[in-house]
Amino acid sequence: MSRHWFIAVAAALVGAFALALASCGGDDDSGGGGGGGSSSGGGGGGGSIALLLPESKTARYESQDRPNFEKKVKELCSDCDIIYSNVDQDAAKQQQQAEAAITKGAKVLVLDPVDAASAGAIVNRAKQSKIPVISYDRLITDADIDYYISFDNAKVGKLQGDALVKKLKDDGKKGSIVMINGAPTDNNAKLFKEGAHSVIDSSGFKVAKEYDTPDWSPDKAQQEMEQAITAIGKGGFVGVYAANDGTAGGAIAAMKGNGIDPKTIATTGQDAELAAIQRILAGEQYMTVYKAIKPEAEQAAELAVALAKGETPPETTEKVNNGMKDVPSFILNPVSVTVDNIKDTVVKDGFWSVDEICTGKYAAACKKAGIQ
Repeated sequence: MSRHWFIAVAAALVGAFALALASCGGDDDSGGGGGGGSSSGGGGGGGSIALLLPESKTARYESQDRPNFEKKVKELCSDCDIIYSNVDQDAAKQQQQAEAAITKGAKVLVLDPVDAASAGAIVNRAKQSKIPVISYDRLITDADIDYYISFDNAKVGKLQGDALVKKLKDDGKKGSIVMINGAPTDNNAKLFKEGAHSVIDSSGFKVAKEYDTPDWSPDKAQQEMEQAITAIGKGGFVGVYAANDGTAGGAIAAMKGNGIDPKTIATTGQDAELAAIQRILAGEQYMTVYKAIKPEAEQAAELAVALAKGETPPETTEKVNNGMKDVPSFILNPVSVTVDNIKDTVVKDGFWSVDEICTGKYAAACKKAGIQ
C-alpha cells in the first residue's frame, strides 16, 4: 500500500513540475523587449511601433507628442513596444534610425519627417518590408504613405495672418511687417507661409523683410530679426509674423537686444508653448495657435496599434494629396489664442495647468486675465 502511495505522489509531482516548466517557457516568450524594440508576444497580440520625431528645439515634441503617444499606446496595447527616436533636424540620421527600427522588428512607422521630400526613401524602405507608414504632423510628399495625421496647416497660417492684420488695424498701425517663416525642408512651413500670405498680401501692410528659418531654430530666428532691424531700422516695422513660438521667442529676443519694446510690436506664434503663453500674458507676444496635440498623438497611437495588431484601423475623415496619391487622413482644427481665451483653450483642455502658467512674475497677469 505504501509503495503504491509513493508512486502516485511521485507521478503527481512530475506532472506539476512539467506544468511549471511549460508556464515558465510561456512567460519567457512574451517577456523582454522593454525599450529594446523587440516584438512582445502574448495575449494582446502586440508588436513594436516606431515613433520617429524630427527635432527637440520645438518644445512640443518632448513635452506633448511623445508622452501622449506613448501613454495611449500602452493603454491600448500593454505588450506593444515603442521604439522612440528624435533626430534633432538631421535627415540622414532619421533614415538611419528608421532602418534601425525596421531591423528591430517595427510593425508600423509613425514618422514626422525632418525633410518632407527625402523622407520618401524611408517610406520606400518600409514598403520593401511591408511595413505601413503613418505620416505624423508633417506630410511626407511624393511617397506611398498609408496615412496622414495633422492639422489644417494652411488654416494655421491664415489664423496667424488674420490675427496680426486685425491687431495692427485695430491699433491704427500702418507700415511694414517682418516675416520669420519656418524650415524650408518642412512641408508644413510652406503651408503656414502660404496661409499667412493669403491674408497679408492683400492687407495693405508691406512685407519689408522675409526669412525662411533653417531647422526652426530660435537662435537663427533671432539672427534673422537682428538682420531685419539693421536693414530697415528700429522704426521700420510695426508687426512680426513668426511661424511658431520658438521663432517668435528669437524675434522678441532680438527686439529686446536692440532696445525695442516687444509690447509695441504685435508678434504671432504657434504651438501654445508654455513660454509663449507666458509671453502673451506679459504682453510681449500677441498670439499663438493652439493645436490640440493630445488628440493628434492619441489618434496616431490608435491607428498604429490597430495596424500593429492586424486589426481594422479607425475610419479616416478625409483624403489629402501628397503629390503621389490621395492619402487617407485625419485633419484636426487649429485655434487662435490671445490673452482673451487662454483660459478657455489651453487651460480648459489641460494642455497647461494654472500652476504651470502662473508662476512668479506671471501671477499678477494671470489674475488680470481671470486665470486662477
